[in-house]
Amino acid sequence: MRISYGFDIEIEIAAPTMIVTNVDIHPDCRGAIVQEQPFYVTPPCDIETYHDMFGNICRRIRASPGAVTFRAAGLIDDSGAPDPVIPNAMAIDVGELPVDTLQFLAGSRYCETDLLSAFAWSTFGSVEGGWAKVQAVCDFVHQHISFGYQHARATRTAFGAFEERVGVCRDFAHLAVTLCRCLNIPARYCNGYLGDIGVPRDPAPMDFNAWFEVFLSDPTMSAPSGRWYIFDARHNIPRIGRITIARGRDATDIPMLNSFGPHTLRRFVVVTEQA
Repeated sequence: MRISYGFDIEIEIAAPTMIVTNVDIHPDCRGAIVQEQPFYVTPPCDIETYHDMFGNICRRIRASPGAVTFRAAGLIDDSGAPDPVIPNAMAIDVGELPVDTLQFLAGSRYCETDLLSAFAWSTFGSVEGGWAKVQAVCDFVHQHISFGYQHARATRTAFGAFEERVGVCRDFAHLAVTLCRCLNIPARYCNGYLGDIGVPRDPAPMDFNAWFEVFLSDPTMSAPSGRWYIFDARHNIPRIGRITIARGRDATDIPMLNSFGPHTLRRFVVVTEQA
């Protein structure tokens, strides 16, 4: 299938401000783009494009005072298949993990592994198998947190979501990521587009989504190896048409918009749907 995607975001700033965006389609997905209205800013600004330490596409923008609008749109090919389910994917011993996955075992700004380690092991430690253990984590988080946009709070951490039992998609992802890391399973935070494809349409305005990926064994390979797999504790069912924008340790690493000075959000429109 083919999916249309895009955003139209407007902010207002009172003084010259440096802004870093992280809203471009991830390099891993860009090969599937068939038509694109590239990222642009109005009024025109000086823009420097670079890749961060996780391989995401970022832009450093020198914005002038007043209204500043960020836009992009396009069409991308998708298999139309839901997220894969590989029940025989196993957890990999820490001593055998690729070294570049080890950073996704440690605690981070929103993922306090030290505060949740005892709970994770007492609750999920006896679950056999890597895939089954991660799915048990997702089942718990899905039931434990009540979703609601009115619960959004930028400072809520995984432990905060665990205690408050409310949140938005980033809180579901942060708690699941933290519990997986506690269980010695590398987990990284992801965001991107996820439309209502193959599921009832959500009447709420479209937004960017957060999910997570874990590193488990790859049963299709004859030699021992591993790969990253998608999980989504908020929806907790395989979904169709995810378009990844960025990956990182948690939301600190991949804010959609990071302004080095105050700004006021005036418009926020996200589109992602089957074309």
